[in-house]
Amino acid sequence: MGRKKREWLPGYYYHIVCRGNQRDDLFKTEIDYRTFFYLLKEVKQKTPFDLAAYCLMSNHFHLQMRSDSQTISKVMSLINKRYADYYNTKNNLTGHVFEKRYFDRLINTDLAMLRVSRYIHLNPLKAGLVETPESYRWSSYRLYLHTSGHSMLNVNAVLDCMDGNALEKRQKYQEFVNEEKEIKEMPMDGGEIVFF
Repeated sequence: MGRKKREWLPGYYYHIVCRGNQRDDLFKTEIDYRTFFYLLKEVKQKTPFDLAAYCLMSNHFHLQMRSDSQTISKVMSLINKRYADYYNTKNNLTGHVFEKRYFDRLINTDLAMLRVSRYIHLNPLKAGLVETPESYRWSSYRLYLHTSGHSMLNVNAVLDCMDGNALEKRQKYQEFVNEEKEIKEMPMDGGEIVFF
């Protein structure tokens, strides 16, 4: 029996999660993290997508992304295939690098955009890796607070869900993230609770 075809609505963001096979580490060294970002840029140049937030943990990663021209499945296939080739070659391995098909969830409201981004940015804090989300190197959170533009990231996709000028939006977003540091589950739209 074939797998269910993935839903894709052009222009909508999705929350994407990929885990290492048997929850093994995907990123073992700084070079692994940097290589993943390099491969993201390569794929983006050939198969454009829009990235609103990201967080790379040792054994999984989160992306908040959309694609207008290609399905998310196509984009993720290219990203995961390239990273798997790199990972297996570097570690002299064969076989699966990722646990299974990636998780994806359509994001269809401004509130969901904010909540998903916050969940992604709080991942390292919830895992006990850092004391503040901005101190984690492999997350987009610092870019939300301190830069106006980044070639890989469209922070305005999330910040524009807030009222105010650019500085006010950044401040409101930081308050929004800080007020939920204690949650352990992520309420998605529709009232459903999704655990990661």
